[in-house]
Amino acid sequence: MFALVVLPALLVLYIRRHVPESPVWMAAHNAGGSAKRVHPGFFASMRGRWRLFLYLLVLMMAFNMFSHGSQDLYPTFLKQQLHFDTRTVGTLTVVLNLGAIVGGLFFGAWSERIGRRRAIVIAALLAIPMIPMWAYGGSVVMLGIGVFLLQVAVQGAWGVVPVHLNELSPDSVRGTLPGFAYQGGNLLASVTAPFLTHIAVARGNDYAFAMSVFIACVAVFLAIVTAFGPEARGAKFGAGAAQA
Repeated sequence: MFALVVLPALLVLYIRRHVPESPVWMAAHNAGGSAKRVHPGFFASMRGRWRLFLYLLVLMMAFNMFSHGSQDLYPTFLKQQLHFDTRTVGTLTVVLNLGAIVGGLFFGAWSERIGRRRAIVIAALLAIPMIPMWAYGGSVVMLGIGVFLLQVAVQGAWGVVPVHLNELSPDSVRGTLPGFAYQGGNLLASVTAPFLTHIAVARGNDYAFAMSVFIACVAVFLAIVTAFGPEARGAKFGAGAAQA
């Protein structure tokens, strides 16, 4: 595993040499000509925008609970509760990820037409009717269909996240705020797997119950947080926007 992850890391060398800086960064960097360039710090840039940061923190907590709650313990559920062999578990995990790819591509593109919030809300709520087949399908085929469709919904919502976060972020902190909010939300959501394990073990290793109830609740919570939050679809990232 270590050897394999080294290869993608080598892309950094190509990016550093061949990928140009963004127009927004260049505009800010070159402002003032040869005069000493002063870049505002993160806290200075975030002045008056802390409500936005707190909102994004909660939003990303919900998103991370949504994805980790539907993925991390699914192989454990297949092995310990359904007693599937390693090959079957691996196959269903591949199907899970195929659904994630399809969902991310579809809803990410669709959000260009219907809006970011609407795409996220629809994807999140579509996960709910998929839960019975995902957790209680009863056969490998039905579980495969269920896990595929559920991940279409889960990662469909996630497919909108990169552009949604960047559109909401002010120009001066666009390189920091999305990652900071994401990782902060991820930290808050890190209790997901231990919490689900505790519930499942308390019910005699009933992972299906624990994951089903959790995902249904998180899907509704995510839809509500998104629906009542801001949206900035079509925000301009160019140098002209930075200077405006």
